Amino acid sequence: MRADELLVLVAGGDHRAFEELYGLVSGPVFGLVRRVVRDPAQSEEVAQEVLLELWRSAARFDPGRGSALSWVLTLAHRRAVDRVRSARAAGEREQREALRAGEPAFDQVAEEVEAGLEREWVRRCLNRLTALQRQSVTLAYYDGYTYREVAERLSLPLGTVKTRMRDGLTRLRQCLGGAA
Repeated sequence: MRADELLVLVAGGDHRAFEELYGLVSGPVFGLVRRVVRDPAQSEEVAQEVLLELWRSAARFDPGRGSALSWVLTLAHRRAVDRVRSARAAGEREQREALRAGEPAFDQVAEEVEAGLEREWVRRCLNRLTALQRQSVTLAYYDGYTYREVAERLSLPLGTVKTRMRDGLTRLRQCLGGAA
């Protein structure tokens, strides 16, 4: 069933339709949110908020104005941008308060350097994966595809993709364990 049809059923309170819709859109939603928010934990929270909003506001979807996926991704993008703006505003408030109180300001340079080092560590660990594992992990976690979509894009059985992902994520976890 297509996402548009599922979303109409979800608007009527159909839990099974929501499960199926969730499977179709959760990967793209997380991928989009992750690109905007960047922080993994914050991205997971925002994606969860979007999917909850999807359940609550499915009745607002108008199939005449576009596809369900476009509508869902618009919700996700707006929520992600709101989170980034909120975090930025909170940081600015903290800096103003620190200046007014005479306390040392938040060390933005140190934070940026640390984030850059973390990104480099992840890049190194990704490069230690086999090309096939790296391709599967990148499609799923950076491009937001579901395992099924990764399998379709790579013309592979779903089980093969799941095995590559499991092995790749295990190797990443071991490699990144040295970063902590």
